[in-house]
Amino acid sequence: MARIVLVGAGSITFAKNLLSDILTFPELSESTIVLHDIDQARLDTAEAMARWMVGELGIGAKIEAYADRRAAVEGADYVINEIAVGGLEAVKRDLEIPAAYGVRQTIGDTLGIGGIFRALRTIPVMVGIGDDLAELAPDSVLFTYTNPMSMIPWSVYAGTPFKNVVGVCHAARDTQQTLARMVGVPEEEISFLTAGVNHQAFVLRFERDGENLYRRLDELIERDPELRRRVRVEVYRNFGYFPTESSEHGSEYLPWFLPHAEEVERYRIPINVYLEWLAEGYEEYEEYKSSLEAGRGVPIERGEELASLAIHSMETGTRRMIHGNVRNGGLISNLPPEATVEVPCHVDRSGVQPVLVGELPAQVAALNRAFLSVGELTVKAALEGRRDHVYQAALLDPNTAATLPVRKVRELVDALIEAHGELLPEGIRG
Repeated sequence: MARIVLVGAGSITFAKNLLSDILTFPELSESTIVLHDIDQARLDTAEAMARWMVGELGIGAKIEAYADRRAAVEGADYVINEIAVGGLEAVKRDLEIPAAYGVRQTIGDTLGIGGIFRALRTIPVMVGIGDDLAELAPDSVLFTYTNPMSMIPWSVYAGTPFKNVVGVCHAARDTQQTLARMVGVPEEEISFLTAGVNHQAFVLRFERDGENLYRRLDELIERDPELRRRVRVEVYRNFGYFPTESSEHGSEYLPWFLPHAEEVERYRIPINVYLEWLAEGYEEYEEYKSSLEAGRGVPIERGEELASLAIHSMETGTRRMIHGNVRNGGLISNLPPEATVEVPCHVDRSGVQPVLVGELPAQVAALNRAFLSVGELTVKAALEGRRDHVYQAALLDPNTAATLPVRKVRELVDALIEAHGELLPEGIRG
């Protein structure tokens, strides 16, 4: 049976969701589940949770737990990455230090100054994982959930011998479901094509039986002034295709919203909302930990996590379509070939097979290229230890550049480098 490794298993809510899906597939219920985390207390909680689930379900899955990453990934068939390097304190620095300079963010994990520094902390660890897999599990598949999604797979296939890495995210799937609900058409009756860059992909085809459903969406927006107070709707109205990211998150990748107080109010953008979400996550961890210690366990609820669906398809041959983040290599012809792009992928026993999309509309490709330019410089900065590329990435970031002059951008970068210290690549902090 499959050997499935969860790296960063101490992210308990996420681990719970993945385990709920994996362990309730009959075909995966005899798998070996391997848990790894550098936080021993959280690893112990994850192990207790996994063992409780196996007992509750009455299945034969085997549970192993290792604080040592190499021991965990050796011989893996599938590795699911969900790490958060630096934890809550690092996220606070990513949001609070820029705020002192006047740079507003909402989540700060994908683009923007926060996304840049999250990547700089995470890439050295991901390079280590990629090197480990190339040596210890060369035929495995690495599914990664960790943001920034446009940079993390890129760093693995560009910086290590290991190439079989796929980023997975719910944004495209959730957007398609949202659009179906908005226009009142069952999702299964709609023909979708969604592609671009993670958190800035676009719904390129939105049809039923040849009918362009964007016309229905236009009528809905015209009737509802509250819809016109959403960032993603404003992006759609100006660029012609609906984006896959929420208004809160999507506002961070563009120069027209967060730098302007009146636009923050107009579009109801919640500043630093990620800190609230993380606080809720820490509360949930304590609740699960207490419940496990009391013998009550945790909810086992299927959530259709993309990594679990992909693993099931690869093990059973059940053909599915998911959206994956993979090396472009011409899948989208007017985006850089080395970039990580988000495209539909068929999955079965043959593995993850990306779909050739072709050329994006010029206007959305232009947005994606600006997004990817920041990512490319950040990946190069991390892999090559180049502090100058960190300055350049920040100067090209739309939100940061629209908020600060050059000297202040450089001051902000220096302040964040000093604050994150040894979490960053040596050449950058030196």
